[in-house]
Amino acid sequence: MFGYVTPLKAEMKVKDYNRFKSYYCGLCFQIKKDFGNLPRMALNYDMTFLALLLDGLIPQEIEVTSCRCLIHPSSKKPIVINNNAISYSSSMNLSLFYYKLLDDVQDDKNLKSKLKVIMLSPYKRKFPKAIILINSKIQKHLEELSFLEQDKNFTSIDEICDPFSKLVGDILKDYPYKLNDDNETLRNILYSLGYSIGKWIYLIDALDDLKSDIEKNKFNPINFLYNKENLNYTELVTLIKPRIEFTILNCACTCKDNLSKLNLNKNKDILHNIIELGLMDKYINIIDKAYEIK
Repeated sequence: MFGYVTPLKAEMKVKDYNRFKSYYCGLCFQIKKDFGNLPRMALNYDMTFLALLLDGLIPQEIEVTSCRCLIHPSSKKPIVINNNAISYSSSMNLSLFYYKLLDDVQDDKNLKSKLKVIMLSPYKRKFPKAIILINSKIQKHLEELSFLEQDKNFTSIDEICDPFSKLVGDILKDYPYKLNDDNETLRNILYSLGYSIGKWIYLIDALDDLKSDIEKNKFNPINFLYNKENLNYTELVTLIKPRIEFTILNCACTCKDNLSKLNLNKNKDILHNIIELGLMDKYINIIDKAYEIK
């Protein structure tokens, strides 16, 4: 359910793409610094967006250095360092990955996920005190989502999306460091932005997994709500496309509106690229897969 919030590289200036990569690589090194090498397997683009957004709400310029890594040992890569937003994103990255694995173990009895949970358990004890309360909210929302998915006691796409939407909203709103002109209004805008992004992520993930879930007879909220006639994948996508597309585009539009309300001190062009172009590009790529199948 992670890794969907990405920029549209073709429409980015070189300097903006390089800055995006410096946050992404900075997050990777921060995870290593905070938790160790193993948790770096949880690294994803969604948390890079989180770091870019939250760091964009303070006036201080970023501090950058260059480092080599195992994946790119031949050349040094610029990375953002000494950054509260990246440190927070590092903790959220591990927390979300860990609790998602727990959910996979409970839902599917997945042995691979169970082994990863065992391996990651020692690392979650390294969370800073400021993160503990947020972790409890993450766990609560994911438990609520798991209950709805298992019990299937829901009647609309909005209802099943709600727990994950609230989860992302809380992650943005409860950022434990001070922002520029910090106030309740700003925090509420962040919650609304996070809620819409969370809803978009949950829907796009369900759409992306739809074919595989139908083939494996696994739960999928789109299939559960709209496939009463046991249609095949392509037929179902054709049937539900207008309805799902309206909801997904509405989420993206709400994200854009909330982003425009924020007084961004930096990273503005990158963030607008992600919200206005990246989200739509990701949806188009996923929906087009259905019509490539013969």
